[in-house]
This record gives sequence, structure tokens and C-alpha cells, in this order.
Amino acid sequence: MTGFTMTEKILARAAEGRALRAGDEVQVRPDFILAYVFGGFVKFPRLIAKEFGIERLDAPERFALFLDHNIPVTDARLEARMAEVRHWCDAKGVEIHDGAGIGHVVASESGYASPGAFAVHFDGHISQLGAFGTLAVGIHIGIYEAFARPTIAFTVPETVRVKLTGQLASGVMARDLIHHLIAQFGADFCNRKVLELSGSGLESLSLDDLQTITGLAMFTGALTAIAEPTERVRDFVRNRARLVLPPIVSDADAVYAADLVCNLDKVGPLVAVPPSSATIVPLSEVIGRPLQVGYLGSCVSGRLEDLRIAASLLRGRRINPGFTLNVVPSSREIMVRAAEEGLIAELASAGAFISSPTCSYCYGAVGALASGQAAVSSGTLNIPGRMGSAEAEIYLASPAVVAASAIEGRLADPRGYLAR
Repeated sequence: MTGFTMTEKILARAAEGRALRAGDEVQVRPDFILAYVFGGFVKFPRLIAKEFGIERLDAPERFALFLDHNIPVTDARLEARMAEVRHWCDAKGVEIHDGAGIGHVVASESGYASPGAFAVHFDGHISQLGAFGTLAVGIHIGIYEAFARPTIAFTVPETVRVKLTGQLASGVMARDLIHHLIAQFGADFCNRKVLELSGSGLESLSLDDLQTITGLAMFTGALTAIAEPTERVRDFVRNRARLVLPPIVSDADAVYAADLVCNLDKVGPLVAVPPSSATIVPLSEVIGRPLQVGYLGSCVSGRLEDLRIAASLLRGRRINPGFTLNVVPSSREIMVRAAEEGLIAELASAGAFISSPTCSYCYGAVGALASGQAAVSSGTLNIPGRMGSAEAEIYLASPAVVAASAIEGRLADPRGYLAR
């Protein structure tokens, strides 16, 4: 008998120990059920009570809600709904993270990133908990089933392994690596499979790097992503993890749908050009494109390392006149640490607008683009209308490219500034 992947092992435990293989259809019990309150989803407490007749959640400590969209609220109607959700959480014993930052990031800070755990969320970017060895899956409306029943129906996915070798060069960031994977292997090379990261190059990547890569896994077509837990992960979760499990790694003879290699030494600055995150070009092909707006934030950027490199580029410089740079730390914890390091002061001194943590910039609820404008963003999507007008353009790039572009008012290469 051949060995098992990390995913098969994690789901086997969630299915009460039954040995599982990719393709098996099972009932599994998530360790954590996470969700945010956004749009129509704000009504879900009422739906759960009225549609499913659920008055009491099974083990409410497994559940958490994050108020991260439309924060701060902009109208009384939305605030009333937020208050309803707070009351529901209080009544049901569900932990609520209110204004602490973008939920996917706060989830890792709050101990839901437990190596070996199985977590579900409405949104696919929860995959970034995979940086910590958690199998975290966005199940969309299936989240209602997770709220209503102790177990959910799930099909064990296949896994694509990518062995990382080498090391990223100065000025090249994790965002460039995910773009490189898409350019090298195609935009659907992990279609509905798990992207598993391993190899010697893994040790050269920070946890911030890994969260960016796993958080953007859906753009490889992946269901989610997961990395082998390193000692760095174990240090991070030691005093945070809500669930402590034996370390889980894939067996040496595990069966993969594909087994690929990526050399980090070969990665350079890359940009996803509008209107698709699948259209990846070298920065050199679009360098000099005039821009009016920059966004440094979102659940996949806006971390401490992102703010550090932006501050290092902008230190002693000014943002180009006519260019607006919105900097949004991903969480309150990150914002506090950035303030303690003096990064917030440096970015503000250069002319950046600093916001408290929120998802609102990522989808244009704040800082919206006008028709004819072009932006460089470290956010998640560049489809028309994502950040405002459908006639605006969004270039997705690393935080280093965003900061360099803010200096020049056009798409710019950060490496020259870092070398000075």
C-alpha cells in the first residue's frame, strides 16, 4: 500500500480515523468553522434559525465570525445588521472578532492556524492557513451545512506537490512566486486539487511569504494549499494554537496528481495585467505604465514584511504628485507592530494614506477607482469593477512594486531603489 498525503491524513482524522484516498466521498467534522459578515451573508443567523431550525450549535467553540468587511460601517442599516450578528454570537456562544482586521489574517493570529487541523470558511482565501499546515477550504454556501450539522459532506481532493528549491532574490517577493507558478504551469494546473508546498526552498520563505502564496492558491485553480510545517511554524503557533495535534506531513511514497519543481532563483518581478489574474507578464513588459492609485493591503499582503519593504523604498522619498497610495495593514496586531517599528510614520511621511485594517479597499467600498484610472494593487483580483469603475485598470503586483510605483507615478521596478 502506498503512503498518504497530508490532506488525506488530515481528512482521515476529521472522518474519525477512517483511511481515506483522493476521490473518497465522506462525512467529515471540521475543527473550525469560520465566516465573515458580508453582503447577503449578514443575514445568515436568521437563515440558520428559520430555515434549518437550529437554535444551538454543536460545540460553539469551533465557530468564529469576523467583522472585517464594511469596517467602519458607513450607514445605519448596516450597523443595525452588525449589531444583530453581535447579539447572535453572544447568544450562541460564538467568538466574534470585531474590527480586529481581515479575518483570514486574524484567524492565524487567533490560533485557528493549528498544524494538522481542518477548517472551513465561506471564502477561498482562507487557504492561507495552509501556511501553518492547516487544511483550510472555502466551501461557499456549504458553510450553512457546517453551521447546521456536526459533519459536512466532502470529497477528498487530489494533491499537486510543488517542490521549491533555491531562494528569492532581493526585491522579488512571494507575490512574484505565485505569479511565476501560474506563468510556468498554467492558471489551472491545480484545478480543484490541493497545492502542497515542500522542498528545501520552503525554509527560505517567511510565514508572511507562505501566507501570501497559500492565500492566492485559488488562482492556480486549487481548492486550497498547504505547506509542510517548519520549525518556524511551530514557534509561531506554540502559544496561539487552539488545537494541538501531532505533526502531519505527507508520506515519502504518497501518490500525487502531479509532482512539480520550482526554482526560486528563477523568479523575477511579475505582474498580473487587467482584466485577468491569469494573464502574467514580466514587469519589464509593462514598466512605465502611468498610474494614479496604489493599494498596499488585503488578506494576501499588508503584513509586516510588506510594510517594511514599502517603508524601506519610501524612506527619505516622496510619493509622486497626483498619485494616491493607500496603505492598509491587514490586522490590528500588524498595525500596532508597524507603529512600534516606526513604519507607519515613515509611510505617512512619504505621503501615504494609512487606514485601519479592513477589507473595504480590496473591493472598492473605500478608495474606489474612477473610470479611466489605473492602479497597481497587492490585492486579490483585477477583474473589471473590482476596485470601483469597470472602466478602470488594475495591475496586481508585489508590495515592493507598489511602493516603487508610488515614487514614480508609473509601474516601476523596486530593485533599483533597493540597490542604492
